[in-house]
Amino acid sequence: MKVILVRPRGFCAGVVRAIDIVDIALQKFPHPIYVRKEIVHNRAVVENFKRQGVIFIDNLQEAPEGSLVIFSAHGVSPAVRQEAKERNVHVIDATCPLVTKVHLEVHKYVRDGYSIILIGHREHDEVEGTTGEAPDKIQVVGSVEEVVNLEVPDPKKVVCLTQTTLSVDETRDIAQAIKKRFPDLVSPTKDDICYATQNRQDAVKEMIKAGIDLLLVVGSRNSSNSIRLCEVARAQGVASHLIDNASEIQPQWLENVDKVGLTAGASAPDYLVEEVVRYLQNRGATMEELEVIKEDVSFALPRELLAVTSPV
Repeated sequence: MKVILVRPRGFCAGVVRAIDIVDIALQKFPHPIYVRKEIVHNRAVVENFKRQGVIFIDNLQEAPEGSLVIFSAHGVSPAVRQEAKERNVHVIDATCPLVTKVHLEVHKYVRDGYSIILIGHREHDEVEGTTGEAPDKIQVVGSVEEVVNLEVPDPKKVVCLTQTTLSVDETRDIAQAIKKRFPDLVSPTKDDICYATQNRQDAVKEMIKAGIDLLLVVGSRNSSNSIRLCEVARAQGVASHLIDNASEIQPQWLENVDKVGLTAGASAPDYLVEEVVRYLQNRGATMEELEVIKEDVSFALPRELLAVTSPV
């Protein structure tokens, strides 16, 4: 059995930034440190921070007034920001800059009088934050079938935005359906899909071209971009499984398999991939690396990390 270990995989720049923010806050400020929602959607990352004393909360009422709260990489709504001010909590914002870009697009198109259609999953933290920017102007669609139910005041003033972690192919189909419904549809000059999401999906497609029989994706069940990697493979007829770590691999998956593709979602640490590599090597697998795209993206840390004063 041969294993193709692909690059790019694993952490994107937004995840690196978010994790760095929590790491620095743990060193710089008194404990406890609170994080609203999961800092990134990966179980191992969250559990590691819990062991260091980070307290993850679902809403700001769980954090004492005057405490330090970090907003997750997925972004928050203006209502959450206002609540933070009212509760006098110190905030460090770990929102991914690419998510912030979508929030800014919302403001631009609302000012210009557009109705906004957001392609995404309603329950995802990112979508909740984005729709909160203009809840009366945004409609969320998650499938082609939902497009028929869209109603807007002016069909000539409609714009389509996208959750950053979706499947490129899936988004394209929904966007085409929206365009058919609203021929004057406007789209941003730059695609909202995250560069890392797109790169990892393109890498999976290259592994499929290389003839893999099975794809293993290291990532957590609530990681949208990790789920999409599995879907890309399955759409091409390749069996795929999402695993948090090597212990979740079922031996029967490997039966009669000659070539396995291995990748990781954008919030999965590489040490989990290395565990899977060791698992497969212990079963006689040989390894081959495939680099599809070089990534050199990085994001600056937020100024709040330097400006905020230590809570007392």
